[in-house]
Amino acid sequence: MLSRLSSILLVVWVVVLCGFASAQATPAQGTGSATGISAIQHVIIIFQENRTTDNLFHGLKGADTADYGYNSKGQKITLGPMKLASNYSLDHYHPDFVWMYDHGKMDGADLIPGDCGTKCPANMQFKYVPRSDVEPYFQMAEQYAFGDRMFQSNQGPSYPAHQFIIGATSAPSPTSDLFDGEDTFGISQPAGHSGCGAPAQIHTTLIDPLGQEKLLAFPCFDHLTLMDLLDNKGLSWRYYTLSTTYIWTGPNAISHIYNGPDWAYVIPTPSQVLKDIAGGHLANVSWVIPEGVSSDHPHANNGSGPSWVASIVNAVGNSQYWNSTAIFVTWDDWGGWFDHVPPPIRNSYEYSFRVPLLVISPYAKPGYVSHFNHDFSSIIKFTETAFGLPSLGFGDVYSDDLTDCFNFSQKPLTFHTIKAPLKAEYFLNHHFPKSEPDDD
Repeated sequence: MLSRLSSILLVVWVVVLCGFASAQATPAQGTGSATGISAIQHVIIIFQENRTTDNLFHGLKGADTADYGYNSKGQKITLGPMKLASNYSLDHYHPDFVWMYDHGKMDGADLIPGDCGTKCPANMQFKYVPRSDVEPYFQMAEQYAFGDRMFQSNQGPSYPAHQFIIGATSAPSPTSDLFDGEDTFGISQPAGHSGCGAPAQIHTTLIDPLGQEKLLAFPCFDHLTLMDLLDNKGLSWRYYTLSTTYIWTGPNAISHIYNGPDWAYVIPTPSQVLKDIAGGHLANVSWVIPEGVSSDHPHANNGSGPSWVASIVNAVGNSQYWNSTAIFVTWDDWGGWFDHVPPPIRNSYEYSFRVPLLVISPYAKPGYVSHFNHDFSSIIKFTETAFGLPSLGFGDVYSDDLTDCFNFSQKPLTFHTIKAPLKAEYFLNHHFPKSEPDDD
């Protein structure tokens, strides 16, 4: 990664900002009397890894998916099947986005490199996962709502994506016209070490309004996040993650969270969310980041991702929280896979290619496929709307609030357990290695 990035980096800029800390309230419980969107008193954001809509939901009824695409030579390429637990992955940095996008022609996926060495499969970027490998996801899409115009907010990899999902931006400060554009890199280090606690030699890159990546920054920024808006209204939140130091942990990039009392609400055990649901301790808003093996990340997962997500959905559906909860499942970046729908570009870094979106709630429109444009900030805006919060003033200003996926006048849907190969006990009782699923 460093060799590819070093060719476009010229100036070192270290951004270290310190900020404020905020208090945390006890989780509010549903009264059962709320109407409209205020019926939602719990939001769960499940952030999986590295899939496009064409790759993961190929053939979903009612959704816009493709059977073929075109490469940079103008050749028509039929999408071929691949296992969810594939033996290779693809690059997905900002330059890879530029190649694949190709001024909206969407014909440059074949230019994206992979980590398969000399044995790369033919047309390795033009693949889809058969339904049989991800059946629980299709069940959720068919029972509840699915978005086939959900666009990744940022044109790059995981580190900035995980900043967007908590703050609707990856800017280093509230007034900056720059974005954090890539993953972190630097000295020999534990894989993916990032954020405000990283060694001083660790950097990320910043992208300017012209789309150039000429600046380096220490990966510690400061601006408002959704966590701050929740704090200010006395609402609770939890961020469940596999490690506090990895690129997957968005709050570790925000100085006033990392260095303040709110850091206690970053929980370095993803399966704890299952215990908190069962124990009646679900926060108003929860972010759930998976272990590497259950992340869906190519070349890093064991195929358990659909069961992992189903275990959370089933825990909520069979609990006291079902009638007051909205669950959003999406994927943090496109992972380098082909997708045929060009994104609605807003500036030098927003937006990127489609990623899947599942909307699960007793108020979700059953079997509905949304063709409206959404992005990560749409989830933040929905949460702001549901809890009466102000806007962060970043990407949420321009995004929709996902309410087309809901009907708050309908009789709440009865929950039906999602059938999955693995049950919650698998995730509660297994001790998975702390693997870094996305270090490319």
